[in-house]
Amino acid sequence: MSIIWKLLQERILILDGAMGTMIQRYGLEEKDFRTNYFEQHPSSLKGNNDLLSLTRPDIIKEIHRQYFEAGADIIETNTFSGTTIAQADYNLSSFVYELNFASAKIAKEVANEFTDKPRFVAGSIGPTNKTASISPDVNDPGYRGVSFDELVVAYAQQVNALMDGGVDLLLVETVFDTLNAKAALFAIDEVFIERKEQIPIMVSGTITDQSGRTLTGQTTEAFLISLSHMPLLSIGLNCALGASLMRPYLQILDEKSPFAVSAHPNAGLPNEFGEYDETATLMAVQIKEYLDKGLVNIIGGCCGTTPEHIKAIATLAAQYAPRPIPNNFS
Repeated sequence: MSIIWKLLQERILILDGAMGTMIQRYGLEEKDFRTNYFEQHPSSLKGNNDLLSLTRPDIIKEIHRQYFEAGADIIETNTFSGTTIAQADYNLSSFVYELNFASAKIAKEVANEFTDKPRFVAGSIGPTNKTASISPDVNDPGYRGVSFDELVVAYAQQVNALMDGGVDLLLVETVFDTLNAKAALFAIDEVFIERKEQIPIMVSGTITDQSGRTLTGQTTEAFLISLSHMPLLSIGLNCALGASLMRPYLQILDEKSPFAVSAHPNAGLPNEFGEYDETATLMAVQIKEYLDKGLVNIIGGCCGTTPEHIKAIATLAAQYAPRPIPNNFS
């Protein structure tokens, strides 16, 4: 952890922006999600972006490269839905290892192209499409669509593949259910023990609306407390909210977190067509409030953000010192 920890003391690190937003720019069709791998697959695959690491690695590499060129220190692998649980919707659970390994490998290849400063690859671990805390059946509140143990198995498979592919960090992100996140962290811990190897862990939760709570009802402080037993590199917030709406909750993390604090907000709120209109300049103005108050150590973008957004944020963040981190665990 020493290299990235040292950098966190020196400056604010820049995370990349949205993968899905960039993929949409390419106007891909069904065939792009099948090339050389899934031509005979019976289910529709368009929109399963993780597959592009296998079928169109050229596009994924190009996106990673654009974010690094914009100033990102850390890029995320194209593996947000890279678990057997999430891929089951497409009948592709058996390809999870290949998806994660390939995504990590190509991201690392791009990172190695840049030698001007240290560049890092974070293995993106999404929340899955199931929740361990809430019943999906309104008539049976005790029912669960997935168990803690099933989540642990799925996350462990993903983590092993990401580490085999060479990621530098693990990012448990877009956490809407802390029990899911606990399963991910439990799996990571087990994998570390089995491999006799550890890499830094980032966690990023999602405050779903202006109530200031996650989907499963936790406040920001409760979310932090629930995960503070792990020696995290950082804890933060992403998705759901734009930068200005996220600020009050980042202030809580700034006050309470013993870890580095990260943020990658959306480019505002979606319009009536589900698109994000906030420009790079407008988003940077709002991010400046974070920096003026010294709230963050790692800053990037989520839905709707592009290399233009990341470049504006990186240029701004370079003018500021990072948030002091209370817990020195270098």
